[in-house]
Amino acid sequence: MKVDGNNMRTIWLDKDLSTVKVIDQRLLPHRLVISDLKTVDHVIAAVKEMVVRGAPLIGVTGAYGVYLATLNSPAKTIEDHYLAAECSRLKSARPTAVNLAWAVDRMFSLVSGVSGTSEKIDAARKEAGKIAEEEVESCRKIGEHGYHLIEGLHRRKNKETVNLLTHCNAGWLACVEYGTATAPMYVAFDKGIDIHVWVDETRPLNQGARLTAWELGKYGIRHTVITDNAGGHLMQHGMVDIVITGTDRTTYTGDVANKIGTYLKALAAHDNNIPFYVALPSSTFDWTLRDGIKGIPIETRDPDEIRYVQGMNHGMIKDVLITPIASPAGNFAFDVTPARLVTGFITERGICNASEKEILNLFPERKNS
Repeated sequence: MKVDGNNMRTIWLDKDLSTVKVIDQRLLPHRLVISDLKTVDHVIAAVKEMVVRGAPLIGVTGAYGVYLATLNSPAKTIEDHYLAAECSRLKSARPTAVNLAWAVDRMFSLVSGVSGTSEKIDAARKEAGKIAEEEVESCRKIGEHGYHLIEGLHRRKNKETVNLLTHCNAGWLACVEYGTATAPMYVAFDKGIDIHVWVDETRPLNQGARLTAWELGKYGIRHTVITDNAGGHLMQHGMVDIVITGTDRTTYTGDVANKIGTYLKALAAHDNNIPFYVALPSSTFDWTLRDGIKGIPIETRDPDEIRYVQGMNHGMIKDVLITPIASPAGNFAFDVTPARLVTGFITERGICNASEKEILNLFPERKNS
């Protein structure tokens, strides 16, 4: 994607082939800083502390974490028990995003079947790169499929502005390129459709206000940042044509775990007969889970993410306390939107309804998994 005229991804392997480079998303939009990940511990810290975030990007980062594990093996040989232990540590970094476990397990399955230390390292590097490219291609296809939804609304509105609403950041910053929820927006914009995006601020970490607004602005897409509680009002007054969000884990029956507050947007959309779509690559489906409300683990994070807010003041990025110092806070990072509130899924294979039958029809190889 373009940043100030330069092509950029969220993650890449340095020329030395021993350093993973990532954008430190904690410092956006005020500073664009590239961080170096050289060890499994660096990767775990980056995922936990949200230097990197977003389900597809977390998965790719985990894959490169396995590659770094092969590079940094304490023994001359890369034993399966060592690699399995490092993979277990990587998967525990964030429990909700299924892409992390999916990518790490895929890496272990491949690398453990290779003989020879240098061969294992080479195989891990190539497979991590392959996973990254697959995610890029999936997001590109999501954009092409989702574009048709926006184009259809544009025609029905006699080519007036199509107003979209999104929650959190499911853009290229959450992936490698294109994004999931934002991918159709980029395609529509590139094809000349007049769009405007309502950007939920997405408390407590403000991924909408900080990240989605930043990347849409860099691309030139008209957008307006709103408080998380404003979406329902806009929907009541006909100011939203479609809601598109991403997801961190989705069951094969259609339940969607996404950033806290997504469920409330889905309720408001349902009450106002506004289509609510979720964009995701197939790597974000949990093919083992039926009931998302009971089965998806919901990460609870540091209460200080609620108690403090980050911003720029006189050129310095600072944290400011906004609650009484003695007040406790509960920081639930995700909620689950039941399938009945989801109009459909936008995937790399096309669009389907949020039902087990429709999802498995789109991914028939998963019917017996």
